[in-house]
Amino acid sequence: MIVWLSELNPVLQAFIAGLFTWGVTSLGAAGVLLMKTVNRKLLDCMLGFAAGVMIAASYWSLLAPAIELAADDPLFPRWVSPTIGFLFGGLFLFAIDKILPHLHLGEDTSSAEGPKTSWHRSVLLVLAITLHNIPEGLSIGVAFGAAASGLPGATIASAVVLAIGIGLQNFPEGLAVSAPLRREGLSPVKSFWYGQLSGMVEPFAAIVGAAVVMIATPILPYALSFAAGAMIFVVVEELIPESQLGGNKDLATLSTMLGFSVMMVLDVALG
Repeated sequence: MIVWLSELNPVLQAFIAGLFTWGVTSLGAAGVLLMKTVNRKLLDCMLGFAAGVMIAASYWSLLAPAIELAADDPLFPRWVSPTIGFLFGGLFLFAIDKILPHLHLGEDTSSAEGPKTSWHRSVLLVLAITLHNIPEGLSIGVAFGAAASGLPGATIASAVVLAIGIGLQNFPEGLAVSAPLRREGLSPVKSFWYGQLSGMVEPFAAIVGAAVVMIATPILPYALSFAAGAMIFVVVEELIPESQLGGNKDLATLSTMLGFSVMMVLDVALG
């Protein structure tokens, strides 16, 4: 697979990887076609696992290459550009959260963030996941664009591992969106539709990420660390709190450690 991908244009590589992660989101959302409710312990474990995967991917697939690339910067110490990019990634998600109305899983409509709106709860739920899928798509694109640059520390294998890791954590996200909608009375088909819709943004965000870093190679350390910061913001603001909502804190925490370990093994062994 890696050999086949390496022969394609990097933007196309990123788009295909984004289609894969969207497909896994759809697969998770399809669970609602088979069952109306999801066991809370299982859901908390899946969300915790997803958080661990994203934390590990943020470091090994994004921050570590950014730090390595920054070592060649003649103007600043190697920690400057990764730190700036990382913080701006979090600030970007923070600003988006304030601009667009959305609702986190498990919360009442009155707790919706962003501007006040009369939008339906289902729309607000999908918007929340969609907003947080943007940095995932960007990170995939940035990783493939970085690999195409030929710089050390950025390989197509690590980009593929990152896409696999994001795909792993997208499965519970798709289910976590569609299952509450089904409980609220939406039909199985509508619940699935909204669940998979949240991942549709990833292929297009991946294209943007790959194109930008290919046009402006010097921004690679900033772009990689920006994607890492945005992903960590999602983990801390959304995934970890939601995995703790059902009262299964120990299980969710252990699952986070398991997800981190799985992604670490994938990246170190294959990337």
